[in-house]
Amino acid sequence: MLRHLKESLISLKRNGWMTFGAALAVSISLILVSIFALLILNLGKITQEVEKSVNVSVFVSIGTEQKDLDTLKEELKGLNDVQKVTFSSKDEQLEKVQKEMGDAFDPIKGDENPLYDVYIVQAKSPEDTKQIQQAAQKLAHVEYAEYGGKAADRLIKGSKNARLWALIAGAVLILVAILLIANTIRLTIFSRSEEIQIMRLVGAKNSYIRAPFFLEGAWIGILGAILPVALIVFGYPFFYQKFNPEVLKLGYALVQPHELALPLSLGILAIGIVIGSLGSVFSMRRFLKV
Repeated sequence: MLRHLKESLISLKRNGWMTFGAALAVSISLILVSIFALLILNLGKITQEVEKSVNVSVFVSIGTEQKDLDTLKEELKGLNDVQKVTFSSKDEQLEKVQKEMGDAFDPIKGDENPLYDVYIVQAKSPEDTKQIQQAAQKLAHVEYAEYGGKAADRLIKGSKNARLWALIAGAVLILVAILLIANTIRLTIFSRSEEIQIMRLVGAKNSYIRAPFFLEGAWIGILGAILPVALIVFGYPFFYQKFNPEVLKLGYALVQPHELALPLSLGILAIGIVIGSLGSVFSMRRFLKV
């Protein structure tokens, strides 16, 4: 193993420019994979928050007495797939609207509150909100019930589709990086084809011949992972500090840097080693056929 390690390092130095080209190709691919991974993780977090925030708002008819409010609450709790029911008075609703809209609602101060008392019904799953809305609409003392309708459905579906396409793009980039490394290492193998033939003639096993090239591919993967890891460790915190306040204004939040820096960096490093090693294995197959 020590001999194979030594040979792989010597080969990296001997083929300096090709090694640099392969590592650069891996680095570019892994940078893009890192960006997509950060996108997927943040989209996943925001999607979960969106799904949790898609509740059914049940607006109570004006003039409903307290005993009827209590009865309605129990009926809402008794609906299928309901996880939690929270009451928000019309005064609380007005205060919330005034806080969000600012001076536009100042003329209402001192006048009769035109808003409704509301029950906020949280479903066990976002997919259950529509049927809860339909069931709540039929209850007594309910003016109307809503859950965001098609807009909420499009928001959840759009987030999931974005994650799916990001995963597909990341997989394609990884495949491209494997092919780039395979082609680069194949060039180094061409220059050493006579050496490989001599080793085969004297009885060297395929595993013995393949080992230094396999390690060379792994080294290229490690070198190519340095820039992407630096991007995650140093670049993402800067991005987080700049854009998270804007996302917070919408009621959501990005993944905190300390939560993903180490696991994602280790994941990118592992991907670099795997694609480097696989590229090496693919490039050796032709030369090791009997």
